Amino acid sequence: MKYRRLGNSGLKVSEIGLGSWLTYGTAAEQEAADACIRQAFECGINFFDTANAYNRGEGERAMGAALSSYNRSDYVLSTKVFFPMGEGVNDRGLSRKHIMEQCEASLRRLGTDYIDIYFCHRYDTETPTEETLRALDDLAAQGKILYAAVSEWSAAQLSEAGGISRRLNLRPLVSNQPIYNMFERYIEDEVLAVSAREGLGQVVFSPLAQGILTGKYKPGQAAPAGTRGADDAVNSVIRSYLRDDVLGVVGQLNELAASQGLKLSQLALAWVLRQPGVSSAIIGASKPAQVLENALAVDATLSADTLQQIDKLLLQVKDFAPAR
Repeated sequence: MKYRRLGNSGLKVSEIGLGSWLTYGTAAEQEAADACIRQAFECGINFFDTANAYNRGEGERAMGAALSSYNRSDYVLSTKVFFPMGEGVNDRGLSRKHIMEQCEASLRRLGTDYIDIYFCHRYDTETPTEETLRALDDLAAQGKILYAAVSEWSAAQLSEAGGISRRLNLRPLVSNQPIYNMFERYIEDEVLAVSAREGLGQVVFSPLAQGILTGKYKPGQAAPAGTRGADDAVNSVIRSYLRDDVLGVVGQLNELAASQGLKLSQLALAWVLRQPGVSSAIIGASKPAQVLENALAVDATLSADTLQQIDKLLLQVKDFAPAR
């Protein structure tokens, strides 16, 4: 495994991170979590990501249980706050009240004394950014979180937060967690540049585009049984990718990967990690073999010619507008 600094902080995270990937709640799912995290440690992965909103806390409980047998200093643990955790008017958002209450709840569910990286899961238009940043700074002063971060904030919002932190002498944010993969590249327009200026490292989610960039889905064919794309209960995001033009390009990317001696997933992850502003790519996995395959992507080096071929293939996909 290889490691990168998280933005301008001194914290080092593995280039591949492991996220809460299942709807936890059953013994079988906990066994899968335990097995995948065991494999992750064997691969040198030290970064584990979850959120309070993942199945209303069950994701945190399962992650905490799976990590409980490891030394706390050996891993970097992140979770998030923003989405509703109850029916009350204050059970959501980034108010001081919600942040403080949910941090305590997350600590209990995770079974730990501190959270390494605490992400604001989205931007809250109904709470002053100063209030949010002061609350995060107070949690850091209390030792309940070590670093504050955000997820899917725009370039303007990141810039605003940086200005407030400097003006009030608050601890700066260290990371942004956006979606980033071969088909969703909006952070290349402004977010990466502003993040570099503000000292934020990107820890990107969905680097394999909801599993599309594993090659399991084929144009003109139904999604294989048992996959996320075949599940009518899943959100609409993955259906945005299930287009024949997208899947046709995926097939060509698969051939390109094979010519490089790589799996498609490894090509896709290496492509994400080519960005110097990316600190880590967060994968999901339900089997240890998937963790191992993805972890090997850190050893892949893509030549300038290969990157040009990828860009040429991606130009075939037009007007891609994923559901959100």
